[in-house]
Amino acid sequence: MADLIRHLVQEFALQRNHIESALDLFQSGATVPFIARYRKERTGGMDEVQLRSLQERHLYLTELTERKQVILKSISEQGKLTEALQAKIEACLQKTDLEDLYLPYRPKRRTRATMAKEKGLGPLADWIAAQNQPQSRAIDLEKVAAEYVNADAGVMTAAVALQGAADILAEAVAEQADLRAWIRDYLMRSGTFSARIKSDIPEGTTKFELYRHYDIAVRQVAPHNLLALLRGQREEILSLELSFDTDEILSYLESQVIRTRNSELRAFYRSLIQDAFTRLMKTSLLNAVIAEKKAWADGESIETFEANLRDLLLAAPAGMKPTLAIDPGFRTGCKVAVIDQTGQFLHYQAIFPHQAQAQRDKAAATLKQLVQAHAIELIAIGNGTAGRETDAFVAQVLKELSQKPVKVMVNEAGASVYSASPVAIAEFPDLDVTVRGAISIGRRLQDPLAELVKIDPKSIGVGQYQHDVDQKRLKQKLAETVESCVNYVGVDLNTASQELLT
Repeated sequence: MADLIRHLVQEFALQRNHIESALDLFQSGATVPFIARYRKERTGGMDEVQLRSLQERHLYLTELTERKQVILKSISEQGKLTEALQAKIEACLQKTDLEDLYLPYRPKRRTRATMAKEKGLGPLADWIAAQNQPQSRAIDLEKVAAEYVNADAGVMTAAVALQGAADILAEAVAEQADLRAWIRDYLMRSGTFSARIKSDIPEGTTKFELYRHYDIAVRQVAPHNLLALLRGQREEILSLELSFDTDEILSYLESQVIRTRNSELRAFYRSLIQDAFTRLMKTSLLNAVIAEKKAWADGESIETFEANLRDLLLAAPAGMKPTLAIDPGFRTGCKVAVIDQTGQFLHYQAIFPHQAQAQRDKAAATLKQLVQAHAIELIAIGNGTAGRETDAFVAQVLKELSQKPVKVMVNEAGASVYSASPVAIAEFPDLDVTVRGAISIGRRLQDPLAELVKIDPKSIGVGQYQHDVDQKRLKQKLAETVESCVNYVGVDLNTASQELLT
């Protein structure tokens, strides 16, 4: 714990006592907005951004520390833990680097290398590795390997023995943490995402048409493009590859692994290095890079979704005034709800302004009567189906009134979700879902924050590809945004709903 806090002090450039106080407050259940507003004297005035970063980094390092203990115990039980290896593991600050160090010691299923060792070829592999030195003498691999021929073990020829030794050495190369780290970095720097729409899908028939022949550097891909590529691959419309220069990677591996000048041994090592990369490293490292870029795209996208949600929640309220809310529709008509200056439901009426002229005239008369009877000051019109047509109809009706309410188009995303939710049912048990939806639209105009907190943030429609990112992470971040916005604005305890207070 002491080492962890020492690292946080260095990373965040904050005083130790302030970090310890913040962590103690988190442990006691205090929320980030509460600490930022009411416990400044204990944290040195950390703001919400600093506190959330500290909380997330502390959780990451705590999980990393716990994983280190599991790994150290596992290697120790194998009798393979050295002081140098322990120091490397304890110094790790990234989970990926830690897992690379553990890879050679991770319990694994039987591989070609383990089967070769079972056949007694481990000493041959060790001998060949010992010859991989700049001053190594000329050797005859076939002659040496012939000494390990053992029909009972299944080693029938010297060539079989050499192949087994090569399998052992290839696995050792593939499990070197520094080599894996270099290849990952190279793929990040120089790799290219290449996407193609499958040949049996005609042009113009898919929403992924932009990616029919698409190539972009891994380091340059935008978050939304990567999420689209991965969705297209998941839906079996796109074929997606991460392409790279194999020769450059093999050349680097040879420069790091081969030390001998002996031509026969160099050829032997070049072959096993190619096998190590192609068979043992390539797929896992490609998947790791794609996963890392996906996590990055998720993070960038979630930040955008957070900003969009914050803008919606902190939209300027029109005020608590008598409001007429309209949920537009063509065939089923427009659902009209009247709510008073406290947000309480007063009256409901369905009108049909988009059908025959007689119905339109009747709808206009009804609208005038409701506006005048309830002294309406605000009219909220949902922006869904028939929204524009309804807005034009209302504008025409208002021309005939001397006292004209303010007319506003309202984002109705999530209103249908709210109207069928347990919260809405508890609030309006005797009303139809269509009426509840109209009421929600009106309340959104009066006080967006108070109404939108009743809805799962993901249902509000905070951005494209919101269903493609890590859902657990998205849910947590959006919940934090709601919490932050409510804290920023404050609430009226006399009128606040249970959802707003909790």
